[in-house]
Amino acid sequence: MKKLLTLALATLAFTVSAYGADNSLGTWKLNTDKSKYTPGALPLKSLTVVREAAGDGVKVTNTGERPDGAAINTTYTAKYDGSPSPVSGQGSPYDTVSVKQINAGTFSWDAKSSNSKFTSHGRIVVSSDGKTMTMRAKGTDPEGKPVTITLVYDKQ
Repeated sequence: MKKLLTLALATLAFTVSAYGADNSLGTWKLNTDKSKYTPGALPLKSLTVVREAAGDGVKVTNTGERPDGAAINTTYTAKYDGSPSPVSGQGSPYDTVSVKQINAGTFSWDAKSSNSKFTSHGRIVVSSDGKTMTMRAKGTDPEGKPVTITLVYDKQ
């Protein structure tokens, strides 16, 4: 009985620590050659994403540039419970985001704008070697037209 209890507690501790891990933390640079946007051209010239641990969630800082030269400089801190969090800064098509952690390398998220018809729902997956992060999403652009996007990032 004592061995069974010890085994159960060890399994629980491993499960909790594995769930609490976050392989998305760090600095990621957009690989525009591997990224896709449908319909049309990728609306990003460059993008660097910094993901930092923040309590039971993540702080995300995005910096980059659009093809027309417009700056992207946004940040948000979201809990992994799926509750909406505000996005601040400039250059983002959405002003709220919610994130859920599925496991150490997989996350789902939703983004919305209160000022346009933009919506997006997607999944972020970090590769098993930790060198690539891929974000796939579907939604509507600010005018309400359907879009599909795949953003591929390289770990810095």
